[in-house]
Amino acid sequence: MNVQPNSQVSLGSSLDLPQRPAPQLWLRYLEGGDLGCLSTDEWSWGLGLPELQRSRYFQSRALLRQQLADVLGCAGAAVPLHSPPGQPPLLGNGLGWVSLSHSGAGLLIGYSGSAIGVDLESTARPIEPAVLLRRFYPEPEQAQLRDLTGEELRRAVLNSWVLKEAAIKWRHRTLAAELAQWCYDHTSGSLLNLSDGAKPDHSSALQQDWRWAAVGEGCAGLMLQSPGQPEELMGQQGA
Repeated sequence: MNVQPNSQVSLGSSLDLPQRPAPQLWLRYLEGGDLGCLSTDEWSWGLGLPELQRSRYFQSRALLRQQLADVLGCAGAAVPLHSPPGQPPLLGNGLGWVSLSHSGAGLLIGYSGSAIGVDLESTARPIEPAVLLRRFYPEPEQAQLRDLTGEELRRAVLNSWVLKEAAIKWRHRTLAAELAQWCYDHTSGSLLNLSDGAKPDHSSALQQDWRWAAVGEGCAGLMLQSPGQPEELMGQQGA
């Protein structure tokens, strides 16, 4: 690949953002990113990954830079992004918070003036909903779902799972440390951390072959923004 990485990060002095940007969310195809906007560090980190992970890493960071560039009003290479593989992406210079998640050919990007976490899962992902429910979901939630079976149980478990993953990313924690502490009320739609009482704003919806979730201040009722992708990706959203 004859692509030159950018080696400097500078936003200049013309950047003018709202004091607290509202949350925004984009669903994109994980392809077509401009790899020329990647930083030297991102190239170094990516080249150390296995081939399949390397391609996903390069594309996800390039697309993240391009999306943020539109929001921040700068070049993709100038976005002050620190995003090593396997770590939450960090946006410098007090410019807000970002989160991303990819599943198959889809990439979900979240941006906000306050902490945000997002998650994306394919609705075709093979899971054992009864096993997940029994092993990782708290007793109050198990009791709500105990009478469900088949596809109805699968949908409920997957919806809860993406919300919990997004909540864990929102707090920059880990699944191992927090998954069992989060409880989703399938009747009221509330999301609660049983350990410390955190009850964040959140949204979740179906989009084509994906279930997405976003968690953080201002995320209640959040909808996807159109990133100029093919129309079939931005079809009718549903709960």
